[in-house]
Amino acid sequence: MPELMAVLQVAGQVLVVAGALLFGTAGWGLLSLRDVYARSSALATAAGMGVSLILVGTFLFQPTWATAFKLVIAIVLQLATSAVGSMAIARSAYLTGAPLDPPPERDELAEAEDRSGGA
Repeated sequence: MPELMAVLQVAGQVLVVAGALLFGTAGWGLLSLRDVYARSSALATAAGMGVSLILVGTFLFQPTWATAFKLVIAIVLQLATSAVGSMAIARSAYLTGAPLDPPPERDELAEAEDRSGGA
């Protein structure tokens, strides 16, 4: 049993470090990406996957049923809210006219709005 706990702790440490590296990569992306849409995507990926990796890694340090239940709830809520938040940021950026870099050849959303009468 002590060998299993040692393996779980090493796996937990690897997952926590992987999540932290994902956050670091997203931070670098926020500084280097040129438009709000790409930045929002980088942030949503870090928020969803980075937090999930860190939570699973910390679960492996103390694996109990109560902790597993909390883990599942936390990951589901985190994935849902990061996706919704990212989409809200991208939508508000589009509606306020934030530029894309590089600019697209076609704006299919604007074409769809024109066809529907701007509703």
